[in-house]
Amino acid sequence: MYRFLLLAIIAMLYISGCKNPFAPDLTFTNKSGASPISDLSTKEGIFTNLQYAYATKDTTVYGEMLNTDFIFTYRDYEQGYDVSWSRAEEMRLTNSLFLNSDKLDLTWNNIVMSSVAQDDSLQATIIRSFTLQITLNPSDIFRVDGRVNLQLAKNKATGKWQIIRWLDESNY
Repeated sequence: MYRFLLLAIIAMLYISGCKNPFAPDLTFTNKSGASPISDLSTKEGIFTNLQYAYATKDTTVYGEMLNTDFIFTYRDYEQGYDVSWSRAEEMRLTNSLFLNSDKLDLTWNNIVMSSVAQDDSLQATIIRSFTLQITLNPSDIFRVDGRVNLQLAKNKATGKWQIIRWLDESNY
């Protein structure tokens, strides 16, 4: 009985031309009305896509921004040393965050510093402040204010920017 009902619902959605209710809405627009997904041809596209990936919990969009040599680093203040991990570990941890939270709201604030390597428009460093609100459930909401220090590289062949190194400069 349930199997028949499920097949009937899927058939009705297919026939009526409705969108897949289980897929992220790629036509979603941000506050400016523009498409929320960047083609990563600009450095600002990294920030646009990070905000989108967190809001929709989309690991595919997130993963496209991370270079194969990606390194994430943060300061463990209790232990007194820096902790780093690779792209694979970053993807695993981010996927866990996406799966275990009800809502993620990432807001980008001021750019503290932006520089392009001399004689090389293919590498840049951007330090930017952010606010991240993590809702695990309606009674468990965390707010993090911090800064990211991103080292970016532009692939000559694709023309896309990617993150090579993410240094979390937050104090938590």
